[in-house]
Amino acid sequence: MLAPRRILFALAAALLAGCSAAALHVGAARAVSAPTYSWTRFNVSSARFGTEPNATGITAANVASLQRTTVHLPGTVDSSPIFLHGVTVGGSTRNIFVVTTTYGRTVAISAKGDILWTYTPHSYSDYAGSDQITTATPVADPTHRFIFAATPSGWIHKLSVANGREIKSGPWPVQVTTLPTREKIASALNTYRNRLYVTTGGYIGDQPPYQGHVVVISMLTGKRLGVWNSLCSGTHHLLRPARCPKSDSAIFGRSGAVIDTRTGASRGNILVATGNGYWNGRQYWGDSVLELSPKGGGLVHTFTPTDQAQLDATDTDVGSTSPAIIRKRGPVVLQGGKDGKLRVISMARQGVGHLGGSVQTLSTPGGAELFSSPAVWKQGKTTWVFVSDSSGTDAYRVSGKGRFTRLHHAWGNGTAGTSPIVAGGLLFIYDPGGSLEVYAPGTGHQLAELAVAAGHWNSPIVAGGRIAVPVGDANNHSTTGTLYLFHP
Repeated sequence: MLAPRRILFALAAALLAGCSAAALHVGAARAVSAPTYSWTRFNVSSARFGTEPNATGITAANVASLQRTTVHLPGTVDSSPIFLHGVTVGGSTRNIFVVTTTYGRTVAISAKGDILWTYTPHSYSDYAGSDQITTATPVADPTHRFIFAATPSGWIHKLSVANGREIKSGPWPVQVTTLPTREKIASALNTYRNRLYVTTGGYIGDQPPYQGHVVVISMLTGKRLGVWNSLCSGTHHLLRPARCPKSDSAIFGRSGAVIDTRTGASRGNILVATGNGYWNGRQYWGDSVLELSPKGGGLVHTFTPTDQAQLDATDTDVGSTSPAIIRKRGPVVLQGGKDGKLRVISMARQGVGHLGGSVQTLSTPGGAELFSSPAVWKQGKTTWVFVSDSSGTDAYRVSGKGRFTRLHHAWGNGTAGTSPIVAGGLLFIYDPGGSLEVYAPGTGHQLAELAVAAGHWNSPIVAGGRIAVPVGDANNHSTTGTLYLFHP
């Protein structure tokens, strides 16, 4: 039994560290949190805010001294992990990270870095080492018993968390493209209210034919509840690409389908953005931001820049990233593109099929192409937006509502980054040059720079008292890869 003074000392240390820890290792005289949340999808939530408000066990006081564990994987993870707390794997209760590699292997990893199971699709040998890849982050169902993961063959697979085995009951696996050699599942999968959302795009070089699709699947039955096509949108089933007169208009932003989760008439509406392609404001929707009904049955609001024809001609995709909801009412979204612009759009003010209508236009950091997903962080009454690209990172405060919404630059730096996240009050950004940067989000003060290897679209998560960041580039066509775990 410890003396009362030692107990008081340990409690005081915990308070000074700013931790709301669930457990204290008093003998070590330092606080250790026991976070119990799961991180079940890319960017935390269905709305893709990229913000985890709970205490993480990683603090400003310990982040610079974290230990690193290296996990060797049977493939490159050019995406993001997910994390499940307290699930049953192999008969034991565990905390696990789950990743999908570029050739469709899905891997469960313990919090210590041990590989627990690996799912290898039957089609793996057909494309391993080739240009045919996926960069989609998997998702977990609400019960945390199943994982849904994409493979380059154009199918979504349902896997058991307990052992990684594929569930083949009913319609599973579910096809989301009829031409996987042209249509890539690049974006992260999403879930909301027992619905699974998948989007498709194209491969480097925009080799026709392909179209962007939004496919909505019931997680309970495996039935396709809806299909929306960004070209030939009057066709409400899975298109065979050659049967549409036009090609391209990919939906490939890192967040894929973003869901409006607020209460009201628009609850469950789907937000996506498209790449270069033909536009006519009726059935062809290249270079547009689109709000769809909950099952993708129809368009609710649309935004298309006035220079859409020029953007299409120069392969300057509006949809190189996905819409970020910065005000729930409306919603008001921030859309970045390959033209180096950030557009603030009040979707409620937009009709369907008109050109123009943004309420503010700014430059991306350094005017670079934007491929990452912004993070939106609510701190008290202040909403912050963090944007990273190949030229740097910028932070903004948000003011106003609706058509009066504005971004105000707060701070910035010249360090490149992929999709930022805010977790436990810290800002984490992976620099694909080979480092993980940690900042105080309100000031931009750098708290730590953690050494990792180079990468591409990879982004970190903070869960289970650890930072997990995969590295590597899908375009290197490697069948091996690395995941780093940082922990106190």
